[in-house]
Amino acid sequence: MRGLTGPGSAGTRSTARAAIAVTAVLAAALLFTGGCGTGGTGARDEGPAHADSVASAAAPSPSRTPDRVDAVRLVKEDPAVSAEVKRELKPCVADEYPVDVSYGNLTGGAADDVVVNVLTCGDAVGVGSYVYRGQGGAYVNVFTAEETPVYAEIDRGDLVVTRQVYDRDDPVSSPSGEHVITYRWASGRFVEEYRTHNDYGQVAGAQPAPVPAG
Repeated sequence: MRGLTGPGSAGTRSTARAAIAVTAVLAAALLFTGGCGTGGTGARDEGPAHADSVASAAAPSPSRTPDRVDAVRLVKEDPAVSAEVKRELKPCVADEYPVDVSYGNLTGGAADDVVVNVLTCGDAVGVGSYVYRGQGGAYVNVFTAEETPVYAEIDRGDLVVTRQVYDRDDPVSSPSGEHVITYRWASGRFVEEYRTHNDYGQVAGAQPAPVPAG
């Protein structure tokens, strides 16, 4: 620090060098204090806030877990189910019943709807398809299809019912085609939206012209 008070040009140069040195030291000290101090407002304080924001944005919204129902009991106690289907609903092996159950929002209610398909044990042919809507802690039948063979499923919020078509000589394992009917919930009931028909084993395109006689 003595150079700050020295005479002449040498003293002036010494003064300038000393001033630069002091400025650099002060700047370094300020950077160190701002960046590493526990009470500052630098990167140390901003880190946790940024992490919280990222965590909040990345956290997935909780998904609703549907309530599991006793589908066998639901079908057997349902007066809308035919006596024939109820007779078919018996265990195939031990206590395993031939039912497929799926859950989803079909009717826009507060609880998930339940789709139940009753099948045969031997060849898994659908003998009945039902939709139950949760209302006030109970499940109410809002759709029934028992035209064998039939199968219902949920597809992007719609109810899709497939009915297989058999010709006279078709075995159970090889139907000739199928009707696929899409229903949508409207005004308190399922309304048919559209249907398609698929023929199995037939090639699309023009049919061959008949061979002329003679």
